[in-house]
Amino acid sequence: MIRSLWVAKTGMDVNQANLDVIAHNLANASTVAFKRVKPNFEDLLYQTVRAPGAQTSEQSQSPTGLQFGSGARILGTSRVLNQGALSQTSNGLDVAINGNGFFQINLPTGVVAYTRDGNFTQDNQGQITNMAGYVVAPGITVPSGAESVTISEFGQITAKVNGVTQQLGQLQIVNFINPAGLESIGGNLYVESVASGAPTQGAPGANGLGVLKQGYVEQSNVSVAEELINMIQSHRGYDVNTRVVRASDEILQRLAQV
Repeated sequence: MIRSLWVAKTGMDVNQANLDVIAHNLANASTVAFKRVKPNFEDLLYQTVRAPGAQTSEQSQSPTGLQFGSGARILGTSRVLNQGALSQTSNGLDVAINGNGFFQINLPTGVVAYTRDGNFTQDNQGQITNMAGYVVAPGITVPSGAESVTISEFGQITAKVNGVTQQLGQLQIVNFINPAGLESIGGNLYVESVASGAPTQGAPGANGLGVLKQGYVEQSNVSVAEELINMIQSHRGYDVNTRVVRASDEILQRLAQV
């Protein structure tokens, strides 16, 4: 088989994978606190016909050698953790992290998940939860009849009940040595992985953690214009590789007619 057929096939595969990632980013351009995903590619093994520096005669060496590549593949995907813009809302329980850190979410399975999505509400028992109904750690309950809830930039939560201010608790956030290594499980949630390392918990504003902004949520960091440019490049890359397949096929047809 002509080598170019296989190489072009791998080129079509990586451009299709790139397009899949771009589509996912664009689909989540309006998702609160979504972090865009970036694909990483690598070249495949080389067939070495003549190694660089190999003897070409008794007194000369090949300056570059002779190697044929076998294409490319997707190596992995990484999350770009640049902070999105903060958008003001009318919900007093909405909280954005301005800086590093993640909120902790207690899943029904007992696992602790992590998120940048501070679009919070409360359940029928007054517990502060995310929009899926999962309790925000450490588990703070807003008293019935509370007139207002205040969340300070350092995480202290208070409520005014019958004109009296009550302390409800302290909201803690966490960070990781390698937050890009967190495992995505959907629902704007991540879980710890070997790559991310263990979480380090602290009060907002301490030890490099960001501070909180009540009444705001973080927007997606997806740039639609940038993704559209990437989509055009990916489409052209795919198209070029299909042309290589057609050209290789024409060569095979001519060889078959000889």
